[in-house]
Amino acid sequence: MTSQSCKIVIIGGGIAGLCAAIYARKCGYEVELLEQHHSPGGLAASWKRGDYTFETCLHWLLGSKPGGTLHAQWQEVCDIDSLSFVYAREYLRLEDEHGGSLSIYTDVERLERELLNAAPEDEIEIRHLAGAIRQLGDLPMPGLGEGWPQKALDLVRIMPDLPLLWRLSHISVEEYGQRFNHPLLRRFFGAGAMGHLSVLALIISLGWMSTGNAGYAIGGAQALIRLIAEKLTALGGRVRYDAKVERILVEDEAAVGVQLAGGEIVKADWVLSAADGHTTIYEMLGGKYRDRTVDAAYDNFETFPSYLQVSFGVARDLSDQPGYVTRVLNEPLEIDPQTALPDVSFRLFHFDPTFAPKGKTAVTCFLPTHNFSYWADLREHDPRAYQAEKHRVAEAVIAILERRMPGIGADIEITDISTPASVIRYTGSWKGSMEGWLMTPETGPKSLPLTLPGLRQFLRAGQWVQVGGGLPTGLMTARAAVQTMCRQDHILFSA
Repeated sequence: MTSQSCKIVIIGGGIAGLCAAIYARKCGYEVELLEQHHSPGGLAASWKRGDYTFETCLHWLLGSKPGGTLHAQWQEVCDIDSLSFVYAREYLRLEDEHGGSLSIYTDVERLERELLNAAPEDEIEIRHLAGAIRQLGDLPMPGLGEGWPQKALDLVRIMPDLPLLWRLSHISVEEYGQRFNHPLLRRFFGAGAMGHLSVLALIISLGWMSTGNAGYAIGGAQALIRLIAEKLTALGGRVRYDAKVERILVEDEAAVGVQLAGGEIVKADWVLSAADGHTTIYEMLGGKYRDRTVDAAYDNFETFPSYLQVSFGVARDLSDQPGYVTRVLNEPLEIDPQTALPDVSFRLFHFDPTFAPKGKTAVTCFLPTHNFSYWADLREHDPRAYQAEKHRVAEAVIAILERRMPGIGADIEITDISTPASVIRYTGSWKGSMEGWLMTPETGPKSLPLTLPGLRQFLRAGQWVQVGGGLPTGLMTARAAVQTMCRQDHILFSA
């Protein structure tokens, strides 16, 4: 079989689907990508409200530095070097409502000095933390779809780091935070909706920032998505929007195409789902192709929370403020009947001139919750109460912002509120999750199979295949899935 005689249908136009489509085209496959929304990106979303753009996805992108980890892989799917990256000196500022503050700097030397100055009683743990950040800053990312020779080489390369990786992967951020006495430093590692996150994920992220390989792309996640979508079109891949897949067609235990809403049949030699994992397995395939491993993940793995995002268009230049602030509250903010947040985080996008007119600033407040069903049910059954709850949360967030920057309420021109119901409606993500599987001490950086038991000519990619989520997961699992397809078709993988 030659790739020129093969067609692959890809479900989902998020980062994983787009990258898989590019790899498949580069290997000679005919590609048809089906996206249920009217534009690409999935959870890598932003939207316009008046003169303002509001971002939900990108904080930083691993691979922004030429020669750094994952940069070469991004070059395979887009001209990443055409993006403009900015690198914050101060990643995050933690503040309480009594005037206390603590800066988390991206430069590890400056971070260590700041923490030692603020919390000399925590010196031993601070030095351990700084040492781990230095050690893991250039950690390579193993290729998920590589053959055994490359896997063995990858293992050798990270061998010196394995003891530290193992230790950190088995500690949650909440447990790690208990090692510190300083209240804001303890809160940085924190608790709440993601308290069970493996601290390895956070420390590796600080390491990437410290080596300058985790920049923010001007234009946000959609700037990256546009580049990849444009490359796919240039390679001759076909993308169809407003094309919702309802069923994956199977004959003789092999995927042979899909059926769209409305009944249209799209035939193919391969089907790759980069859509929501739960929907793919239990709805599109009717739950027929699963085993204990699959069910155990969906029964037991913890997901990233869903979230509300309260976004503001502010007629004020906030460039003298930190770009990312976590405010520790005197009284918890009640989001819904099951969620009261002890702190809230604001992003002030003064560093991205594409998000607001000159002299104005887009500001977002991220409010995580696992109570997705409350918001989805409220929207469906009581729209008036749904709108009232959104308004209540927005007013509470404005009050918090007002306490920090008196008078800012009068400068708010636009208020926009998205909820878990919005996430589910626009992306179909199971439980409204923002990034799929949470890396926990129980899972570690686990990968799930790219295939499903008993089903041939089918692959999957994205955040429901690799624990940890994020844009790099989409890229890496897409690459691995197409490598798997090429091996089965005896075709040379070409990146």
